[in-house]
Amino acid sequence: MTEIAHFINNARVAGTSGRSQPVFNPATGTSDTTVALASTAEVDTAVASALAAWPAWSATPALRRARVLDRFKTILWDRADQLAEAISAEHGKTHDDAVGEVTRGIEVVEFATSAPSFLKGEFSENVGTGVDSHMIRQSLGVVAGITPFNFPAMVPLWMFPVALACGNCFILKPSERDPSASLLMAEWLAEAGLPDGVFSVVQGDKEAVDALLHHPKVKAISFVGSTPIAQYIHQTGTANGKRVQALGGAKNHMVIMPDADLDMAAGALMGAAFGSAGERCMAISVAVPVTDAVADALIAKLVPQIEALKIGPSTDKASDMGPLVTKQHRDKVKNYIDAGEAEGATIVVDGRDFKQDKQGYADGYYLGGTLIDNVTPDMSIWKDEIFGPVLSVVRRQNYQEAIDLIHSHDYANGVAVFTRDGDVARAFSNEIEVGMVGINVPIPVPMAFHSFGGWKASIFGDHHMHGMEGVRFYTRIKTTTTRWPSGMRTASEFVMPTLG
Repeated sequence: MTEIAHFINNARVAGTSGRSQPVFNPATGTSDTTVALASTAEVDTAVASALAAWPAWSATPALRRARVLDRFKTILWDRADQLAEAISAEHGKTHDDAVGEVTRGIEVVEFATSAPSFLKGEFSENVGTGVDSHMIRQSLGVVAGITPFNFPAMVPLWMFPVALACGNCFILKPSERDPSASLLMAEWLAEAGLPDGVFSVVQGDKEAVDALLHHPKVKAISFVGSTPIAQYIHQTGTANGKRVQALGGAKNHMVIMPDADLDMAAGALMGAAFGSAGERCMAISVAVPVTDAVADALIAKLVPQIEALKIGPSTDKASDMGPLVTKQHRDKVKNYIDAGEAEGATIVVDGRDFKQDKQGYADGYYLGGTLIDNVTPDMSIWKDEIFGPVLSVVRRQNYQEAIDLIHSHDYANGVAVFTRDGDVARAFSNEIEVGMVGINVPIPVPMAFHSFGGWKASIFGDHHMHGMEGVRFYTRIKTTTTRWPSGMRTASEFVMPTLG
């Protein structure tokens, strides 16, 4: 079997821990590769490499750092299909969906190339007699990112382009389920001219994560994953003196008002609930139709579309949805559907019995699209993040009931409302206690020059990702106050100085 390696000092490095695990193709259920699992010593090697590279990289003018990222951006555009193929082979998402993931990641690289602008400081002349003051942003040093399986290219690209543009050295610990995309990006960064040690990839599991969290020279950790792990990352990282931004789980609702365009809402729900087999932190997993009449009409439009979903491998260009990432995760999603049925919900479209009939793919981790009606807030299928192709319908009779339902959930990542009423849309945007809001937009992922992040148990830490929030996270402010001799003698002062 081929082993997927680490990447340190601009070269692939074989694992030395003696530990590895198989990497599966979810479409077939087979494995012909393994991934190395790093030891603490291997993490130490990557950190030492980054520490050695940081002084020169942080002193490199922002314009030159931006030029490296600009060359990297061009490589990504030219080889988007190659990166998408690596993603699909290990994650299972369709090729077009993987290309979309790469495209959204490239947008962050485009933002990062504007480093000379967003790193400009502030200057105030004559804050006191003959005294000037200026503020600059400086890099932190060695920073790390721990990223999830569902976006093996896009989520790392949320992190490292901004970190590198700000003058930091970055260590990526990708998901061990789909690690190959990280190595391609690392090699392309080196090809773009990134110096040795500035970007490293350490493959691994919890041992590698804990080594990064406890290493005294790692100054900041970025994380995207489930809420329990995000909470652990935040608590452990901050206890060890690090900055931490840890994005956790989600339960994203879409409110459908009586005046909404139901064809538009149903079409939006199809992509938002079943795209990427529901394995998105911004997936809409709960439809909240306001009034039973809207619920019945919406379900009538959804049922034939869900039943017509083309489910297959990424190699089939006709596939709307691929498999789930692992057999264990597919079985977990099935168990949630079982629990919803046992708790009294109505299974309108049942994807549990889906069988893949394409030759060579019968053992893949497939699940059909599932629609569940009459879901209530006491059910696990509403409380928990299922992370699969399951859409729950929670009926509400008026706007306020819909708002109260959303506010009662622990997660507050993304939300949407479909309506033709501008007053309702404006009130919803202002009142809803959720981090990212869509008005007739099903998946309100901000553009790269804005910032991504939820509220409540969907985030731990003070900074959202990319955009100017990312710049603030990966830099620290230094303010210098200056007075030059002018021939004036001043007496000693023993009180708090006031410059004005």
